[in-house]
Amino acid sequence: MTFRPALLDPKHPPQPPSGAQNVWFTSADGTRLHGWYFNTHKWPEAATIIYFHGNGGNVTNLGWLGDSLAERGFNVLVFDYHGYGLSGGEAVNEVDLYRDGEAALSYVVNEKHAWPSQIVLYGQSLGTTVATDVATRCACGALILESGFSSASSLASRRMPLLPRWLHFLGRNRFESARKLKDVYVPVLITHGEPDLTIPTDEGRALFAAANEPKKLLIFPGAGHSVFSSGGPAYLDQLEQFIRGAVVSRDLIERR
Repeated sequence: MTFRPALLDPKHPPQPPSGAQNVWFTSADGTRLHGWYFNTHKWPEAATIIYFHGNGGNVTNLGWLGDSLAERGFNVLVFDYHGYGLSGGEAVNEVDLYRDGEAALSYVVNEKHAWPSQIVLYGQSLGTTVATDVATRCACGALILESGFSSASSLASRRMPLLPRWLHFLGRNRFESARKLKDVYVPVLITHGEPDLTIPTDEGRALFAAANEPKKLLIFPGAGHSVFSSGGPAYLDQLEQFIRGAVVSRDLIERR
């Protein structure tokens, strides 16, 4: 249930969208990870968004997302975890994903020369757990969590109410995002569709309750599990407003 990777044929790799380039970087265990990097070219010091996708698919499902954010004036990195797309290894546990996320952050800092205070970690669904974990351990400018959940145990209780809670400890992965948010001290935006048949909207509210200020919660009626694809320009407007307010203010404070 946790990982549903979609592999790509390395002998016939997909071409990146116009305006994007293939990039490769290495996770802590030596696994090579693949991604697409979109350079906006609109502003020399544009914010950089690292997008952490959910438990299915791969980067080929995200070209439109990278294009949309680049059009708004942001650099964007979308990438695949262990065992997804063209990335090596196998998706087995949450620790591997967290290391992949940290490797993505190191890549945009060291190879793309992004200022840490100008980096936005944006997770969707399972990707919210990766973005949150990285935000607790690495410097960044802001955190966006779309359609996330507070913990694996909490989600199991909502999705499988007949499963005794004392059995939850048997789960291999904990994904304790609500607990980790208490150690995140950057602006946080939490978005969720309502109703969300995959991850209940109350999970997003639980994340919001756990986050430190400054924080913002956006609930989009009718958006379902993918707020980005359902929310349209109104959602993109809200994202842009949050990012510019969060990273520009923080960057000015740090440079003073």
